[in-house]
This record gives sequence, C-alpha cells and structure tokens, in this order.
Amino acid sequence: MAALAPAVAAVRTAVRRSLAAVEPALVPGDTVLVACSGGADSLALAVAARFVTHRMRVHCGMVTVDHGLQDGSAERAARLAGWAREREFAPVDVRSVKVAGSGGPEAAARDARYTALAAAAKAHRAGLVLLGHTRDDQAETVLLALARGSGPRGLAGMPERRERHGVLFVRPLLDVSRADTRLACEADGLVPWDDPHNSDPAYARSRIRPLVEALGAGVVDNLARTARLVAADNNHLDELAADALEKALDGPAALSVTALERLPAPVRTRVLHAWVRRLGVPGSALSYRHVVALDALVVDWHGQGPAALPGGVSIARQDGRLHGRH
Repeated sequence: MAALAPAVAAVRTAVRRSLAAVEPALVPGDTVLVACSGGADSLALAVAARFVTHRMRVHCGMVTVDHGLQDGSAERAARLAGWAREREFAPVDVRSVKVAGSGGPEAAARDARYTALAAAAKAHRAGLVLLGHTRDDQAETVLLALARGSGPRGLAGMPERRERHGVLFVRPLLDVSRADTRLACEADGLVPWDDPHNSDPAYARSRIRPLVEALGAGVVDNLARTARLVAADNNHLDELAADALEKALDGPAALSVTALERLPAPVRTRVLHAWVRRLGVPGSALSYRHVVALDALVVDWHGQGPAALPGGVSIARQDGRLHGRH
C-alpha cells in the first residue's frame, strides 16, 4: 500500500477534527454539503470530506455557485458537477446567481454566494456547509481588516463555525496552508481551476497577496495566530456582554443608563451593539461611528438629540434610559 501523502493526511485530519466538533453531532444518514468552486482549496476539501464522511456513514454532497461574472462560467460549473457525480457526491447542486448590490463586487458576490449556499443546504436538508478557506485566506483577512481600521471583530478573522441565513457554515481548513491544498490535489491527480479574479487588482484580496508574500516567511502563521487569539478574547467579551445586556434591559425597548455606566467600555459597546441589532438595525450596516454615537449617550451625555441608526432606528436618552424607536 502506497504511503498517504502528508498534504492529503493534513486535509483529512482537519476535516475529521472539524466535523467531530460540530454540535449537535452528525449521525449516520445526515447530509453535509461542500461548497466547491473547482479551485485547489475547495477541491482538496471536497475530496477529503467525501473520504471522511463515508466512514461516518454521512452523505456528502457538493454545491457550486455560478456567479456569471466570467465567460464560460456555466460550462465550468457543469463540468465540476459532472466530476462530483463521478466521485459519488450526492446531492450535487449547481446554483446560478446574479451579483448586484452595494459594498463593491467582492461583497456583492459574497452575499449572493452565501444566499445560494444556504438555499441549497435547506433544499437538501444538509446539517452544514463546508467552506474551503485556508490559513492563507485567514492571514489575508486579518491584514485587510487592519488596513481598513477594523476593530477586534475584524482582526479575529473568519470564524471556524458561523450560522448564516439559518445554516451552519464550517471552515475546516483554517489551519491548513494553501500550498498543502495544492499538494493534496496533485497527490489525487486533480487539476484545479485557477480563478483569474485571484490575481485581478480590481479586488482588494488580490492586491493584498503580494504584500503578504513580501512580508516574508512566517507572516501567514503569525497573522492566523493573531486571529485565533483575538477571537478567543472576543468570545469571552461577547459572553460577558450577553449577560450584561439582560441585566440592563428596562422594558421591551429600553436600557438602563445606570447599568450601562457600570460596565467597562469593551463590554458596554458590545451591549449597545447587540441591543440595537435586536431592535432591527442591520449588523453589517452598523459602523464604528454609530456605536460611538450610542456610547456618547451614556458616557458623554450633554442633552444631545437621538442617534440615528441604519434601518430607520433612532436611540434617544430620556429619564435615565436609552429608548429605541422606529
């Protein structure tokens, strides 16, 4: 028997550990979907997931999203789906989307993709969707967040597990290098597709990659480690904020200013952030300046008017309480 290639073993081990940590635990007969573009990262993930889930007696399907942004994208998606059927992935789903919206092409494509992946998961009653982001992607995410002046949430990078549109998305390869996914594909005789957008300077992530390389050996590991450390701190602060929010509630749409004043600033701002999201403010539209304006109603009160927030929500201070109004 030929020895298992180290890169293949690394990808399989990452998938096995990630699936073992899913709650509620996967049981025989469940379905897992792999989001696959045909690139090296998602292709290596798909093959490893098929191997691991087969031994768990869990169904492994594949979904690919055609963004329609490049010539021949529909044909490429169809070929990838054919390959998946030959490899006995089931179900196999091709989703076509229209990329439009605010926030730039990357954000619009990402939003369309997640919506399509969530719809596929619900259609096939899949317990989760696996994504092929690697350690290199995580490092790039942290560097982009730093360049944009993001706070701790941005510097925490991409979480391994996150629920979106009512579907659990899992990233098993955040501790696996991009180089290893390519080596895993080579070991399995696969020829991945290289997306030209990955080297297109119109996209911010493409522009950041030469900088990551220029920073030298070890920077990817260092940035990814930074993400893990910041994420752990964030999780603890979020837990403290969730408890503090319940204690600060004073009516269905009000918070006690006195309770808020007692909180350390990192916890207080998280409480305000979580509260206004409950009131209907879209989290993606809530910026740093919005949170600063909210916090000023607590710690820098001098009779100012309401803070206007996205989603048509305003927050005013009256009688020792913050009140949310639509």
